[in-house]
Amino acid sequence: MVPPAEKCIFKFSSKEDLKRWHLYSDSEYGGLSSASLEIKDGGNGSDCTGVFSGSLSTEMSESSKLSINRRGFCGMRSKKFDGFIDLDGYDSIAMRLKGDGRCYISTIYTENWVNSPGQAEDNSWQAFVFAPKGNWYTAKVPLTRYLPTWKGNVIDADMEMSPGRVVGMSLSVNSQGGGFI
Repeated sequence: MVPPAEKCIFKFSSKEDLKRWHLYSDSEYGGLSSASLEIKDGGNGSDCTGVFSGSLSTEMSESSKLSINRRGFCGMRSKKFDGFIDLDGYDSIAMRLKGDGRCYISTIYTENWVNSPGQAEDNSWQAFVFAPKGNWYTAKVPLTRYLPTWKGNVIDADMEMSPGRVVGMSLSVNSQGGGFI
């Protein structure tokens, strides 16, 4: 069987591409972390780049009435696809990154078939991605490395991802404090 050609799922070539993403952080729960996503022109006619940056804090706002155990996180999640992204036949996800030396979390969301009936949440599968500091790097993450998770915790169950039913993706960072880019 001939492997499929590479499939580009996301590009950051215009401000219009930013509308496909939702930013989130612990600030939604009273935390002090923040995130942004912007397009930077590469200059001299080179490609544009999406820049995900922000600040991580494990502190809570003094006015917060919530108490959360997991603080210090930010992420960018794609808006739900119209239909599915079919990754059957592919064995990995490749991401072109210029990082800050941190470990990021790559999440693939698939159609809900594990959770209880009536639950609107999609199934999530997570893998760690290291982004070396200062240099462009193509991280290739085998789909077999993605583990089933529920609210950030690995589910201890013998399950397989359905790569033909991908409904969204995200990239997040947590806990180390300070700025990131």
